[in-house]
Amino acid sequence: MSITEYNTVEVFFRWGEAMYHYDAKIALEELQEEALLPHPVKLRDMILRTKLGPQEAQLLNHDFQDYLTRFGDLQKVGRGILEKIAAGQRKTS
Repeated sequence: MSITEYNTVEVFFRWGEAMYHYDAKIALEELQEEALLPHPVKLRDMILRTKLGPQEAQLLNHDFQDYLTRFGDLQKVGRGILEKIAAGQRKTS
């Protein structure tokens, strides 16, 4: 299984319609095995494709908003680290 399988768009044809699907189970496996976090857009799409009750949906939305904030914060930290590394010289082997 490829590390980014859940990131790919799978197209299923049913009754002549295309349906795009992100697999939350594969994303969970990748998180457990490789510590890869799904992009917030893909996570939101997975949430939207799950049947939830009103209260469960509200709680999940609250958790998602927290995820979105922290994901953005970590992207900023990661970008700063990468910019510093990119500006430096590589070691010779």
